[in-house]
Amino acid sequence: MTKPITNEKVLEVRGLQTHFFTGEGVSKAVDGIDFTLHKGETLGLVGESGCGKSITSLSILRLIASPPGRIVGGEVLFKGQDLLKKSDEEMRAIRGNDISMIFQEPMTSLNPVYSVGEQIAEVFRVHKKLGRKAAWEQAVDMLRLVGIPSPEKRAKQEPFELSGGMRQRVMIAMAMACSPEILIADEPTTALDVTIQAQILELMKQLQRQLGMSMIMITHDLGVVSETCDRVAVMYAGKVVEYTTADELFASPKHPYTIGLLNSLPRLDQDMEELPAIPGSVPSPYDMPQGCRFAPRCEHAKAICADRMPELVDAGGGNQVRCWMATPEWDTGAETINQTKVGGMR
Repeated sequence: MTKPITNEKVLEVRGLQTHFFTGEGVSKAVDGIDFTLHKGETLGLVGESGCGKSITSLSILRLIASPPGRIVGGEVLFKGQDLLKKSDEEMRAIRGNDISMIFQEPMTSLNPVYSVGEQIAEVFRVHKKLGRKAAWEQAVDMLRLVGIPSPEKRAKQEPFELSGGMRQRVMIAMAMACSPEILIADEPTTALDVTIQAQILELMKQLQRQLGMSMIMITHDLGVVSETCDRVAVMYAGKVVEYTTADELFASPKHPYTIGLLNSLPRLDQDMEELPAIPGSVPSPYDMPQGCRFAPRCEHAKAICADRMPELVDAGGGNQVRCWMATPEWDTGAETINQTKVGGMR
C-alpha cells in the first residue's frame, strides 16, 4: 500500500542502543537501530517476539525502567531535536502531546478504578490545560470519534465493563486526544478477533488521514504490515536486518530471515500439510553470536557470516539489507557452513 512519501522527516533514530544490566549479564535488547519516519508515513517494525521491537518504541519515549535498563547510545531526533537529551519535564510535555503510544494490552494499560472518560479527560487537563467540564466533553467527543456507541454512557464505565475491542478504541481515543504528530502502536490488534482487528486497523488508517500524522506499527503479523505500512524495518536479535518498502518486502525480500518469515505464511495457492519453519531459535540476548546474528540458523551462512557482523548496505531502490550476500565479499567466501534450510531464495 506504498504511497508517495514527503521529504519531511519527523523522526530519525540513529544508532539507538538500549541494554539491560542484570545478574546474568548485559542483555543488548536494542543494539544499534537506525530508521527514519516521514510525515504521513506508516513504518512497520517487524520481527519475532523478543527481537527488540517494543524496547525500541519505549526507548523513543524514554520509558525504559532504570534499573535494569538504560539507553547507552544513539540519537532519537524528533524534528531535529534529540529526545535523549531532553529533561524529564520536557519529555512529559512531549509524551501524549507530540508523540503518543497505544500499548500492547489495554486491560493492563488502563487504570481499573477510574472511568474511561476520566482517563481520557486527564490527557486534556494535563496537556491542553482544560477545566474538568471541558475536558470531560472532549473525552466524550473522542469516544464518539473512535466509533464507540452511546459515548456519554460508555465514558462513565470502568475498563472491565467494556469488551476488548472497545477497550482498544478507548486506548486509541486517549492516544489521539492531542492530535499527536507521531502515533506508536505496539501490537494494537493482538488480542482481538479477526473482524474486530480489521475494524481497528481501518479506524487507525482513517484517523491517520484525518490528522495527517505519522505512525510506527509494531507487529509480528505480516498481514497487518500489508494492510497498513508504507515502509518496513525487519528486526532480528536487536538489529534491523532489512529496511524496505512494504511492496518490496512481499515482492522481493532480500534477507534470508525475511524470506523465512514469508515462507512460513499459509498460502491459498498452495496445498501444504506442514508450513516451512525457520530452524533453530533466537540467540540468547546475553550471548549473541560474534558475526551475523542470524548465521547459526541460515542455510547460506559462510565463515565470514560467523566471523563478522555485516553492515546495512544498499540493495537498490533505497532499500537496505544487513547480509554478506549483498556485498562483494560474498563471492570470495568459502563454502556454506550450515546444512539447515530456511526456504529457497525467491
